[in-house]
Amino acid sequence: MTAGDGEEGITILRRHEISLVLTDLKMPKVDGVTLLRTAKAISPEIEVIMITGHGTVEDTAELMHSSGLFYLLQKPVNRKIVVDIVGEALEKPALRRENKRLKTSQRGVNVIGTSQAMRKVLALVSQVASSSATVLITGESGVGKEVIAQAILDQSTRNDKPFIKVSCAALPETLLEAELFGYERGAFTGAIARREGRFELAHGGTLFLDEVGEITPSVQVKLLRVLQNGEFERLGGGKTFKADVRLIAATNILLKEAVENKRFREDLYYRLNVINIKIPPLRERIDDIPLLAHHFLQMYCQKNDKKLIEISRDSLEIFSKYSWPGNVRELKNLVERLVIMTPAKIIGPEDIPPPFNQVSGISQGPDPNFMQGSYREATLKQFKDDKNIASKILGISTRTIYRRFDKSKDEKEDNE
Repeated sequence: MTAGDGEEGITILRRHEISLVLTDLKMPKVDGVTLLRTAKAISPEIEVIMITGHGTVEDTAELMHSSGLFYLLQKPVNRKIVVDIVGEALEKPALRRENKRLKTSQRGVNVIGTSQAMRKVLALVSQVASSSATVLITGESGVGKEVIAQAILDQSTRNDKPFIKVSCAALPETLLEAELFGYERGAFTGAIARREGRFELAHGGTLFLDEVGEITPSVQVKLLRVLQNGEFERLGGGKTFKADVRLIAATNILLKEAVENKRFREDLYYRLNVINIKIPPLRERIDDIPLLAHHFLQMYCQKNDKKLIEISRDSLEIFSKYSWPGNVRELKNLVERLVIMTPAKIIGPEDIPPPFNQVSGISQGPDPNFMQGSYREATLKQFKDDKNIASKILGISTRTIYRRFDKSKDEKEDNE
């Protein structure tokens, strides 16, 4: 939609659902600053791009950012740059809407992902959540196994019952056994009072055993007994307890190989692997990276009391090219670092540290189309053959423009 002035623009904003406004700063009746503030008052999710050829850009930019401006362009403007910035601005509300849709459609499950691989995972979560079957969640470190365990709980009939978590790798054998099954007074040195174990605490609810592949053979035997008949004894005691517990286990090792190498009991493996949910690594679901990055961006901006900044399209492209050996956890940690360390309002490629920015397929120089004759001539014509302005717009040095133009000229003369 088009408006002849700022006043007409405000009328349109009040009557229609608008995602993006492209406006001049100086206009009759209502100027761009007033239009911006009115647009944000009508709907905070509206993005505004402003064009100016007046005043100092620094002072105007500060005013704009304090009012939530998406981008400020100084005249004369380049069509390609405008199109790129408009594209980035339109991605923001689209991502917000998708995040909102996901959170409402998944009945409170805080799982971010729309890739085909994650849709399969979430479909399986919904299918098994209401059952009492034991679930084994597998996947590389950092893929979000605990998040999926929480998603199962949220959709289960036990979602209002205890949810107890145990990291099996964080405890030595004796302490892990005491944590799981509890102990009586005097069971070992330091046991000065009776203590209930995690199975007792989780009675009627859900127990999540993370890194279950790390438990020792003796603890495996006792865990197998609980899974078979729901019975266990506290350390140092003879009384048998019954546990009504839904068990969810997770591991980043291949339990089948551990069974073959005699490091994990085969019968326990089959008891745990009733339902298997395998979470794909982040490199196999790159479509989820923008959603995850923006989710973590909002989270850490709020946590660090920092005004919301943006991630540029080029930065998201770099993210999509990186292999992410640490998966979602690695992306989360990087975004937190960028929120804290980036001084600008937009996280650009120059803000991304190694090794994340050392990926193949990302152009670190000018657009290769720049050297094509038609593109070059059109650019120079637009800026009246001023190579200084062209160099700033295209992000390369003036010397490079002259050197490459001279080379192209020589090649043309040689061909003639």
